[in-house]
Amino acid sequence: MTAWKLFLSSWDFTPSVVIGCAVLLAVYLFFVRFKFNSKTVNFTLGVLIVFLALVSPVDALGEDYLFSAHMLQHMMLGYVAPPLLVSGMPESFVRSWLRFPPIARLERIFSYAPLALVLGSATFYVWHLPTLYNIALENEVVHVFEHLTFLVTGIILWWPVFKPIPEGRLTALPAIIYMGIAASLGSILGIIFTISDTAFYSFYAHPHDELGALKLIREDWGLTQLDDQKLGGAIMWEPMGAIFLWAMMVVLVDWFKQAEKDSLQEDERSTENV
Repeated sequence: MTAWKLFLSSWDFTPSVVIGCAVLLAVYLFFVRFKFNSKTVNFTLGVLIVFLALVSPVDALGEDYLFSAHMLQHMMLGYVAPPLLVSGMPESFVRSWLRFPPIARLERIFSYAPLALVLGSATFYVWHLPTLYNIALENEVVHVFEHLTFLVTGIILWWPVFKPIPEGRLTALPAIIYMGIAASLGSILGIIFTISDTAFYSFYAHPHDELGALKLIREDWGLTQLDDQKLGGAIMWEPMGAIFLWAMMVVLVDWFKQAEKDSLQEDERSTENV
């Protein structure tokens, strides 16, 4: 087994994932009438990241061999795809759903930033408890549910920051504070994995070697279970900081653009009154 052979042989185009992502993107493009702009690009990238997280070697390696690959998958589902999906939704689409009172009530509930922060952060901590983590790897139904909760609570986490409608959206300073807290909470868990000298997950001590890749990983790559866990921790907290930094920059740029727009409008009104 070579690294290239492992890469080629570990793709898994599960029909439910392929069809689900294709239908989601098709419905979105139909709604926006196939108009391509920054929102369309964001949403398409979000769907692509979800797709790659679930069918690429990241899934196979994380499910059977590597904690680090599994952490990369969790990051893609919970922290990378959701802000792209949320920021890519057109305002008209969201308002069309908010006409239904139950959905409008749920939207108001999940727009409450403290609740969104707790749900988004707690999901990561709960699923990384050793007992639940090992169960998810052993039981496919639980594993699918785990992935869905990462994606759903990830969208809830990012909703108060990038929601397409202005009502209830955090303004610049509260949004930056909110994201700073979220980044810190997520990073703490990653740092624990990085500095710990204890391997937490028994599943990876004797992985299911269905692909015949264990020798390659342990001997050729020299990646022990503990080294893999430390690498996974680094993947969790280092890219997370970059993701939230990107989001903060987006918020700041939008704030500056709005401030400039408001200033120009004020100048125009002043000129008209002269």
